[in-house]
Amino acid sequence: MSRKSLYRGLWTATLAVLTASATIPVAALAESTVTVGGATFVNKGLVGVGRIPANQRDKFGETFGSGSGMSIDPKSWARDADGYKGTFWLLPDRGYNVEGTTDYRPRLNTLSIRFNPTTPGATPPADKQQSGVDAKLADSMLLVDDKGSDMTGLDPESGMRAAAGNLPMLPQAANGKISLDDEAIVRLPDGTMFISDEYGPNIYRFLADGHLLSATQPPAALVPMRKGSPSFASNNPGPGAEAPEPQDPDTGRQNNQGIEGMAMTPDGKFLVAVLQSATRQDGGDSGSTRQNTRALFYDAANPAQLKLAHEYVVPLPVFTDAKGKKKVAAQSEIVALSDHTFLMLARDSGNGFGQKGETSLYRSISVVDVSAATDIAGSAFDADKPVAPKGELDASVKPATLTPFIDINDSTELARFGLHNGAPNDRNNLSEKWEAMSIASVLDPKLPNDYFLFVANDNDFLTQDGFQVGASYKGEGGADVDTMFQVFQVSLPGLAGK
Repeated sequence: MSRKSLYRGLWTATLAVLTASATIPVAALAESTVTVGGATFVNKGLVGVGRIPANQRDKFGETFGSGSGMSIDPKSWARDADGYKGTFWLLPDRGYNVEGTTDYRPRLNTLSIRFNPTTPGATPPADKQQSGVDAKLADSMLLVDDKGSDMTGLDPESGMRAAAGNLPMLPQAANGKISLDDEAIVRLPDGTMFISDEYGPNIYRFLADGHLLSATQPPAALVPMRKGSPSFASNNPGPGAEAPEPQDPDTGRQNNQGIEGMAMTPDGKFLVAVLQSATRQDGGDSGSTRQNTRALFYDAANPAQLKLAHEYVVPLPVFTDAKGKKKVAAQSEIVALSDHTFLMLARDSGNGFGQKGETSLYRSISVVDVSAATDIAGSAFDADKPVAPKGELDASVKPATLTPFIDINDSTELARFGLHNGAPNDRNNLSEKWEAMSIASVLDPKLPNDYFLFVANDNDFLTQDGFQVGASYKGEGGADVDTMFQVFQVSLPGLAGK
């Protein structure tokens, strides 16, 4: 079977796993539509919420970290008389690191999910508002390097492992381990997976058992440079380590703004990776000018050797903060819909449960269309020419288009499930970081284009009953921030035939 056929099979297999249970009604309330490139996308609203307790431990006895990245196993997704069930892979990042990074071992968590959706527009009973998603931790697997040795969440400071074999130069911590701040996951039909990284920012390919196979380094324009040399430090030094000099890179990705979003197109042809915000030379040195980020489209015909096929400038959303100042909402995750469109989640920072700020000003999912954008792959913009100096896009470059689709902060939708955005800053106030997305079919022949869009938060391991790297801890700020899921029912045209 060809790779393209295999992906088409995975996207359509769930449509055949139908039962005789009642179909899910079309939304009566809160339905909204947007049209992009002649295709109509429908948001039927929030249909489910669920939690995993903040003090959950994984099989290694350490505090469970939540969704920096998420992937749903389409072969496991099924519908029965009790709703839906399936297997999810949830990717945590580099561990609890509020006061600096630690030697947390990167890992991948497997969840068993039961989902009983609420009818779009309806309000569930008070005692069932946040139990529609029942997520159980089933397993945890460590990610290890090509030799089978542990990797680490520690900041690489000035360390580097020289290129060898299928691996380019890699970030390396002072303890000799490869540093990995993992942010997004794409699981392939054969069980291998691509995982994106903040430090490099690289794309790593792992075996199904967690062993590193190969890595892809982005174009030179994205590689962080200090004083003329690659420097992968993120200015989050580990215990006893010193901050980099200078603290921020001169060019390349900004600290902690690596490849945050990544997804495979439904036909399996392209792996799409998006930088969280603009590179330093493109205005990424300021929260008000970091708007022009980049989307990299890699030819994935040979997963062992990704080839950059296309590259586009994506303008991130802009909003006004409480002080009337312009801010840019960095992106946190994507879901590819075709070879030219994808969903993109972008948000503000510093606001929500577990933070000092109460009210988020921007958390939204948009439809991004690159079909008319300028392809800058392999151009001077991939070398030493800024594409948006001081945040001003080069006149020769046409950016992708951005169309708002789902407002995660919608107070009416949140209220139906006992949630809110803003005061009181309690456990029902959305936490700061919503960073994971994945979709699964509603398995309804009457609604062939309908999907559940699962969105999960990254809780930053914030709990008052934490344990990692051999020590107990209490999360900064005194909050217990649960792992949470929100599920939206959406119509996405064209996917059913892929």
